[in-house]
Amino acid sequence: MEICPRCGLPKEACVCEGIAKAKQRIKVTTTKRKYGKIITTVTGIDPKDIDLKEVAKQLKSELACGGTVKNEQIELQGDHVKKTKEKLAELGFPREAID
Repeated sequence: MEICPRCGLPKEACVCEGIAKAKQRIKVTTTKRKYGKIITTVTGIDPKDIDLKEVAKQLKSELACGGTVKNEQIELQGDHVKKTKEKLAELGFPREAID
């Protein structure tokens, strides 16, 4: 049985990620790139507490779009602000923390 190094609980009962999600202040915006392409940017998630690549993977799968993780932010291809906010709330981030 593995023990979490932060909270000392077994990995199955670990609450570290839930607590980390409650502390985040997430901002979802759109940016226009070259040739008029629009990307949705998710910033404010601390990569030390939460696996950005896993969150990006889930968002890309749900929104059926491409994307990447760059400079501690998630970039998604297309304008997906509303759907991204909904999906982040489903993933356990508090709705009040998502702007």
